[in-house]
Amino acid sequence: MGLPWHLYAMALLYIIAGINHFRVPKLYYKIIPPYFSNQKLLNIVSGIAEIILGIALCIPQLSQYAAWGIIILLIAIFPANIYMYQNDKAALGLPKWARILRLPLQFLLIYWAFQYTC
Repeated sequence: MGLPWHLYAMALLYIIAGINHFRVPKLYYKIIPPYFSNQKLLNIVSGIAEIILGIALCIPQLSQYAAWGIIILLIAIFPANIYMYQNDKAALGLPKWARILRLPLQFLLIYWAFQYTC
C-alpha cells in the first residue's frame, strides 16, 4: 500500500533541515547554548541525524524506528530553542513572539512524529 504522503512531507522537512546544517552552519552555531562544548561537532551530528532519519522515514521497515529517532532528536535539541528564546544574539533576527512560538511548535513536531511510531 505504501506510506502516506504526509510521512514523505515530514521526511523531506528533516532531509532539507539536515542539509541546511552544512549549507549555513554558522546559523546553527548561534543557537547552540554555550554550555554545550564543540558546537561544530553538535551541528554535524544533528545534521547527519536529520538526513538519515528523514531517509529512514521513507523506508517502510525503518519508518517506525526513524519516527522514534526524530522524537529523541527533537527532545535533544530543545535546549537550543529555549536558548534562542532567551538570548537575543541567538534569535537569528526573529522577534520574541516568533521565538516563543517555536517552543510549542517543537511539541507539535514531536506529536507529528509520534503518529508514525505504531
